[in-house]
Amino acid sequence: MHIRSILNRVEKLKGFVYSSEKYVGSGDRPSLEVTVRPRKGCKGHCGSCGKKGPTYDTGDPRRFQYIPIWGIMVFFIYCMRRIDCKKCGVTTEMIPWADGKHQLTTSFRWYLAHWAKKMSWSDVAFSFFTSWNSVYRSIEMAVEWGRKRVDLKGIKSVGVDEIQWRDGHKYLTLVYQIDQGARRLLWIGQDRTEATFQKFFDWLGKKRSRRIEFICSDMWKPYINVIRLNATKAVHVLDRFHIMTHFSKAIDEIRAGEHRSLKDKGLETLKHSRWCLLKREENLTDKQRNRLNDLLAYNLKSIRAYLLKEDFQQFWDYLSPAVSSGLKSTVIAQR
Repeated sequence: MHIRSILNRVEKLKGFVYSSEKYVGSGDRPSLEVTVRPRKGCKGHCGSCGKKGPTYDTGDPRRFQYIPIWGIMVFFIYCMRRIDCKKCGVTTEMIPWADGKHQLTTSFRWYLAHWAKKMSWSDVAFSFFTSWNSVYRSIEMAVEWGRKRVDLKGIKSVGVDEIQWRDGHKYLTLVYQIDQGARRLLWIGQDRTEATFQKFFDWLGKKRSRRIEFICSDMWKPYINVIRLNATKAVHVLDRFHIMTHFSKAIDEIRAGEHRSLKDKGLETLKHSRWCLLKREENLTDKQRNRLNDLLAYNLKSIRAYLLKEDFQQFWDYLSPAVSSGLKSTVIAQR
């Protein structure tokens, strides 16, 4: 099968034909140059309004990089026409294989964006004979295409969190849809301020915001303030990890202060006890579990704080007042 026959199957160009192909170069970077010309009798389309018009003049040949074939770089060679449009004046024609002044074909840009989900951007650029910036712009194109077509129907549950993306406490605010069967990233905003998070609700719209039933977040006050203003009907769920982090921080502060007081009196009761008190029981080593059992015999502030934390863990298994009471009665009976 000829190269032109293959291209006509995978990249058929309406109003244009592949007229010839030429193998160029040798060694590590050979290329295949495929000449494209307008189909006989087909007028060009205005680059602004898309309407057909007569040719004003023709420019010099331009190269458009296409998807490599068998490790060989492929370029479309085409002399761009200028169209004498009645509405827009003289404009550069619209072509079906590339947008604007891009030197990569649209198919190749989608190809790069696809592989960028599986490999690093540098590896994609190296593997397919292009630059890192070309991969970046291809991903940007794919993201913009997706943002314009995102379906915002049926969003009932969302989660908000932040990630650090640069040194010096530079953060991004991320909002996810977390409905069962529909989990996806919805929105990204720079920084983690009230103004940033408010932009999400502005983008979502007042009607959709009022339809949200559940919002999960950490205890970052700007998030709490914005949720209170915009999602008035939603149940605000504070996630387990951040709540227990506050418990752990409080226990650690109590333990450190009490350890200093005991040490001043010549007692080493709380020495090597930090992780015994901070870890979940199921994550303790045998040595830490034995150490914790010894500590539980003491009437110390640190131990009381630890027991309060462990007692609160029952909250995460809470189903209803009746069920919880039944569980508590069973535990007491077993003891």
